[in-house]
Amino acid sequence: IDFDLILENIKDLNSLVGEGISQVEHTARGARLRRAEPLPLTLYHNGIVVGHGAFRPYQHPATQQCLQDIMDGYFPSELQPQFPDGV
Repeated sequence: IDFDLILENIKDLNSLVGEGISQVEHTARGARLRRAEPLPLTLYHNGIVVGHGAFRPYQHPATQQCLQDIMDGYFPSELQPQFPDGV
């Protein structure tokens, strides 16, 4: 696993979704500026934790697919249903 590539690609992906940029959120009383909540990715020597989920070892196929998506420069496909515009 190329951790340097993962970290570099995460920075690039964050910039694509406008990290630190506020978005207009429409409310019942008008609108307000809102920043997107980040989704933490914690890397350990033997696995990962995505968000507040369970620990996932690197040997697990879903973990391998998640990291491969990031190393290929894409948002993890497992997150698309929940975050269609990226996270």
